[in-house]
Amino acid sequence: MPQVTRRQFLQRVGLGVAAAAVSACTPATRATPAPSPLPSGPPDWAGLKRRMSGTLLLPSDGGYPAAAQAYNPLYDAQRPAAIAQCTTASDVQACLDLAAASKTPVAARSGGHSFAGYSNPAGALVIDLGPMAGVEVRTDGTAVVGAGARLIDVYSGLAAAGRAIPGGSCPTVGIAGLTLGGGVGVLTRQYGLTIDHLVSAQVVTPDSVLRTASAASHPDLFWALRGGGGGNFGVTTSFSFATVPAPDLVVFAVSFPDAPASAVLGGWQDWIQAAPAPLWANCIVSAGSSPSARVNGSFLGAQAGLTPVLDDLARRVGTGSGTRSVAAKGFLDAMLYFAGCPGGLQACHLPAEGGTLGREAFVASSRMMDRAVADPAAVTALVTGRSGIDLVFDSLGGAVARVGTADTAYAHRSSLATIQIYAGTNAAGQAAATQAVGEIRDALAPLAGSGAYVNYLDPALPGWPSAYYGGNLPRLEQVAATYDPHGVLAFPQGIGAARSGPPVGG
Repeated sequence: MPQVTRRQFLQRVGLGVAAAAVSACTPATRATPAPSPLPSGPPDWAGLKRRMSGTLLLPSDGGYPAAAQAYNPLYDAQRPAAIAQCTTASDVQACLDLAAASKTPVAARSGGHSFAGYSNPAGALVIDLGPMAGVEVRTDGTAVVGAGARLIDVYSGLAAAGRAIPGGSCPTVGIAGLTLGGGVGVLTRQYGLTIDHLVSAQVVTPDSVLRTASAASHPDLFWALRGGGGGNFGVTTSFSFATVPAPDLVVFAVSFPDAPASAVLGGWQDWIQAAPAPLWANCIVSAGSSPSARVNGSFLGAQAGLTPVLDDLARRVGTGSGTRSVAAKGFLDAMLYFAGCPGGLQACHLPAEGGTLGREAFVASSRMMDRAVADPAAVTALVTGRSGIDLVFDSLGGAVARVGTADTAYAHRSSLATIQIYAGTNAAGQAAATQAVGEIRDALAPLAGSGAYVNYLDPALPGWPSAYYGGNLPRLEQVAATYDPHGVLAFPQGIGAARSGPPVGG
């Protein structure tokens, strides 16, 4: 069976592309004196291998080439110094001991979806959490999930127990990357972000101590983990979530062939602000000589209750009722649908994991839609005459906005939507795609807002610390200084970079 990427499938059926990513620091004048440096020496790979119950792969090992691949083929040329396939928290502790002692760069990898390629950085020790993928639902409804679990397996494990949590739609994204940046998806407006269901987390901090972060234990760390991005404060090995009963959903896709993309976008943004919380929907604007736009979403309720809501959307677009596809689905079937693999779980996994889903080469960035766009035509003009680019507006509001901006590290509680700027490409077209995405990203800021979603990391984003974290940045810097004073987890867009140097691109 030929491999089909999720993007190709979604284009065929008229659904939008939305993916979460694992985040992964550059350096400014410190507010406090720098700590004494740690001693350093060459990495003792043999010693690390002896300490681990999992597998350590070096470039000379047969399993290394496949293990070094992340989701995006554009980063295949990056060669980590070693890949530690960890099976226990003790393995992670051993890895961080080596990283601190040898000053070896280190990156934690859950699903390998980092938009910036931070999941497999060259010359680094990759702490691969993929083997730590268990999903356990306890009798009280609490779910304990290993940090390497893929989203579709989380949903499958929860659904088997009749439970659910809100999360993203890309099936192979790791639960750690999704959660640590916030976690947006098709249940967000009704149930909030993924972090709003986090009860506690097991975290190995850079001093190699395994800690439980919760409201009662290390509350500062617990606050930071809920939206502060992956790879900043420690390596999370497992999560405990409060779940909800698995809901039935009505999924839908609506297009308006006779309406310009600007009318669809304008109607959607007015409609989604007035829509009830049980409804979630995105708007996808696709580039072209005459851009097109469509609306996809889900509704928690009876199918008959959705009809007047979609009628309201059509009224706001202003060109008839549109072409509609509507279907009632159980929770897991709905997650498979939005994942782009209704054929079953196997179609939601990469070939290396026994599945048939293809990898995707892309360049992407983001903005937060902090306000309704006054002139939707100015947005659609940004992709007019271009090709291969989608603007994916994923709605927020509802339960997301009922949590205070400073209650968790996630800073965009009042935003109307995330805007993903996505360009499918290949190695030959990467430079042109990067330029186009950057131009659109910068032009969107005065139109919709200058914030950005940390799960869609962009190395060239101007003023990225404030864009990702807003007014929560100073507290996040304090937490990073407390738990990683020596910069063991440093990477180009980490909190430590924001604390120690001028903003990249700012």
